[in-house]
Amino acid sequence: MSADTATLPVGRKDLVALRDVHLSLPSAAGLVHILRGIDFAVHEGEAVGVLGPSGSGKSTMMAIMAGLERPTRGTVRVDGADLTAMDEDALALFRRRTIGIVFQSFHLIPTMTAIENVAIPLELARDPAAFDKAEQTLAGVGLGHRLTHYPAQMSGGEQQRVALARAFVADPKLLLADEPTGNLDSDTGRAIIDTLFSLRDRHRTTLVLITHEERLARRCDRIVRMRDGLIDRNNVAAAQ
Repeated sequence: MSADTATLPVGRKDLVALRDVHLSLPSAAGLVHILRGIDFAVHEGEAVGVLGPSGSGKSTMMAIMAGLERPTRGTVRVDGADLTAMDEDALALFRRRTIGIVFQSFHLIPTMTAIENVAIPLELARDPAAFDKAEQTLAGVGLGHRLTHYPAQMSGGEQQRVALARAFVADPKLLLADEPTGNLDSDTGRAIIDTLFSLRDRHRTTLVLITHEERLARRCDRIVRMRDGLIDRNNVAAAQ
């Protein structure tokens, strides 16, 4: 049994499974090998913190799990589906139904209000209750009074709460969070992480949290460390 699966709980299926995943991109100096043979699994219902220095491949691995980037080689399965076999339309539909994503830079649409930003995934799915659900979810993150405000009218912490509401509104099976506190001050960042884990517990969502902060990673069930495009198999352990 490999080190990155040895500490997994028994009896639950893998929601995410990456096998021998490589990603190489061309550059003026030749191919750059960003991921160099990733074997990584996340059990259903588990929270995994992924730590590593800048350039270690953390965000790239997350993008591959989301189907936002295609590997050069290897297989990527999420909720039993082979993402490498899907075209772009199928990937977009799969993400809408299965995956929520929170980025460091919020990625809100500036010309849309908070409620409109949160309703987007449900509107794309033609959910007739899209705005009712968006309103409820925003109220759940403490922004029931900000429904009609635009991103520019909100603080960074409020914008990230909107992003969290958008990520959770469709009740995804998998939540991918890439440095969600990276653009926030310490106090606001702590509040955002508290909200993230509260939503995760409420929705019983599987979580992969990309971070460079050991303190945040330790809130997860398990910590995985990356270095030079690989899982560091000597540094995979249950969080304390």
